[in-house]
Amino acid sequence: MILRRLIAGTMLALAPVLPAAAQAQALQCHAPPQVEAPALPAPDGPRRALPIRGYTLALSWSPEFCHAHQGGEQASLQCGGKMGRFGFILHGLWPESEPGRWPQWCRDVPVAAETLRNHLCMTPSLVLLTHEWAKHGSCMARTPEGYFKAGAALFGSLRFPDMAGLARRPALTAGDLRTALRKATPFLPASAIQIQANARGWLEEVHICYDKGFMPTACADRGAEDRAALKIERGS
Repeated sequence: MILRRLIAGTMLALAPVLPAAAQAQALQCHAPPQVEAPALPAPDGPRRALPIRGYTLALSWSPEFCHAHQGGEQASLQCGGKMGRFGFILHGLWPESEPGRWPQWCRDVPVAAETLRNHLCMTPSLVLLTHEWAKHGSCMARTPEGYFKAGAALFGSLRFPDMAGLARRPALTAGDLRTALRKATPFLPASAIQIQANARGWLEEVHICYDKGFMPTACADRGAEDRAALKIERGS
């Protein structure tokens, strides 16, 4: 309940900043009529119930992910084309505690198949949704439904630039993308945007940093510096 109120209050505070025409983002996605919930994953580290001091909203650039995972069974919903084509998808909402340590694997609570299905157009992977709840969400929300609603509210408050146009721009830099993201979502300060590129300089993820009240705040690590060259996969 507290988490829901914080998110709701943040959205009310930020909504007037966005242009009216930008507050509805069209997303062509058709989730399957029925899905089967995966089993909870085995923890990849120790249980840590730590105080939460902030949050990270991790967004994955789907065309680059699909380029690197062509033919993978676990990526079929996201990359197979049957559900639709994706740009940025929500990787996850992560509670943060202190540098190098974060809450994780707090409780073993399964996720209902219908809950997963309801959020497939936000995170088009049953395995990833289940993993994000088990590792991160269980430390910050009572239920999977509350966790995914929080992530959806933050994700839905963001607007995105013309990524295809940016991908065609010669000599693109991480600073160009940061500037474009700020123009699309004016309440985001540049310091709250972390850009992650792979070793070949291709965009993989954008992380948005928030404080305990879900207001944008400076990231401890900005990722790629503004002057760093950046390439963006356009997809098919």
